[in-house]
Amino acid sequence: MFGSDAAYIDGLLCLVAADRDAPWNGLLVCTSQERHAALIDEMPALRPHPVLGKWLYVPQDDLAFETIAERMTALVLARDPRVGVEPKPRKRRGKSTLPTT
Repeated sequence: MFGSDAAYIDGLLCLVAADRDAPWNGLLVCTSQERHAALIDEMPALRPHPVLGKWLYVPQDDLAFETIAERMTALVLARDPRVGVEPKPRKRRGKSTLPTT
């Protein structure tokens, strides 16, 4: 996803670890906007991602990055209902057909 590593559990997309240029250089937390406040209250370093505002984000250069990454991993493994989104189905590419002669 976005040239990054995505973590799924029970069919839900939960976390994306990105190591690219800003703003794709941190941990993206896949969640709904209704759940932002509860997660930010618990981990104030989280913020809405500047491009994908529906998800939360902590950049790698944030002092709390390691702590947030460990805490979010624990929440995912505990199946915390605040984390995880249903991935959209991928569009299938049509089979290419070669002309017959």
